[in-house]
Amino acid sequence: MYFQPLPRRSRRPQLQISERRLLLALGDIFAVCAAILIALYWWTAIDRSGLYHFTFEFILSQSYWFLILPALWVLFASAYDLYDLRVAAHRWKTLQRMLIVTAQMIVVYVLVFFLSPVGALPRLFILYYGIASFVLLGMWRAARPVLLGWASEPRRVLIVGSDANCGLILRAIKDYAAADYQVRGVIGAAEDVGKLIEDVPVLGTGADLNNFVRRDQITELVITNTNGLSGETFQAVMDAYEHGITIVPMPLLYERIAERIPIEHVNNDWTVVFLPVKNSDAAFDPYPLLKRWIDILLSLVGLVIFVVMLPFLALIIRADSEGGIFYSQERVGRNGRVFRIWKFRSMIKDAEKHTGAVFAAEDDPRVTRVGRIMRKTRLDELPQLINVLRGDMSFVGPRPERPEHVVRLTEKIPFYRTRLIVRPGLTGWAQVRYNYGANDEDALIKLQYDLYYIRNQSMLLDINILLRTIGKVLSMSGT
Repeated sequence: MYFQPLPRRSRRPQLQISERRLLLALGDIFAVCAAILIALYWWTAIDRSGLYHFTFEFILSQSYWFLILPALWVLFASAYDLYDLRVAAHRWKTLQRMLIVTAQMIVVYVLVFFLSPVGALPRLFILYYGIASFVLLGMWRAARPVLLGWASEPRRVLIVGSDANCGLILRAIKDYAAADYQVRGVIGAAEDVGKLIEDVPVLGTGADLNNFVRRDQITELVITNTNGLSGETFQAVMDAYEHGITIVPMPLLYERIAERIPIEHVNNDWTVVFLPVKNSDAAFDPYPLLKRWIDILLSLVGLVIFVVMLPFLALIIRADSEGGIFYSQERVGRNGRVFRIWKFRSMIKDAEKHTGAVFAAEDDPRVTRVGRIMRKTRLDELPQLINVLRGDMSFVGPRPERPEHVVRLTEKIPFYRTRLIVRPGLTGWAQVRYNYGANDEDALIKLQYDLYYIRNQSMLLDINILLRTIGKVLSMSGT
């Protein structure tokens, strides 16, 4: 098939999702630094002592603020998902979370202020900063879509394949990456031409691919089923590839934008699940060793907190309901090894006496009043720090399930045992990305997030998960 030369493309870059997040963070840092300058100016302008003047030397003397406050903002903002592009697309939700982050930073500063020697920190500086940063960050967040629209353009995409995977990837693009991908249509089977899939038209068959790529200046082809292409469609795809069109298998694009693996749509291709993202030829990977040392250090610090809080939690647990302070269960860990965890009791006594092993529901009536608070703040998990110290668990990883659930879900869900190839965690990617899960359908979605973590695990991803977990604890939105 002869592929005619493509028209000249726009010179505006097509940004990856990670690049958009980076630009979002850089814009935040710039706005925070500008707010610091404004706060320093107000501080000197209102100062009646005459000791401070808004000069270059004065700004240099306060330069540590330009390191501390941007770093704190990025940490707090990450904890509240402010670099999640879905959150960033909603202005009201963004403003709400920005207000919470700003207020929490002010509270932290006030606590440090009262614990510091007299005169060590300026009294009103943080108030000036809070006002200026909220205004500037709000302006930047509001202007960001327009600015990025001028500076970049979305990818123009054709979906090749009108099977079930087509609808899945179209929904994912709509939900997660509408600003990054402009879907112009679907190339599918002859009997589907003229139909709509998720409101996107099936334009034609593989024989028409050349014409639609030229007409719409397509930059990317998404292949929904690499094994199901006809010879004619395959040749058209190869011609497009030879002329600079990006070819992306649907599972990889779905993983990239939804940050989970669509295991029910990978046609039992185990490489999609197991194939590591990292370079397996590296002579030494420091990540596992570093992660283990961090687990040990953090668990030792956490156990100190556990010992301090133990008498108070024990008192209110016993006062709230009948039963013991702790309860234990068997869980399945790495490589299928069964171990025992301990938790502060958050349910009534003998909660599973008549039901056996069942998932806890979001508003489970078996949860006590104190237990509800402990679950939302994750305080009930504190005894599991012992499991982390022993090596049964890590701070970050897929949550360990009970043996009964593992046996049942392994029979129902493809690749379910794959989550057992890593050490389970106190918190995980599924816990910070998905709400509450209380049935097998939820278990399937959580597994998709767990497998994404297994394929992409890194220290940066672990830090991201820990920050988001802190945000859920502070907002009491945990499970």
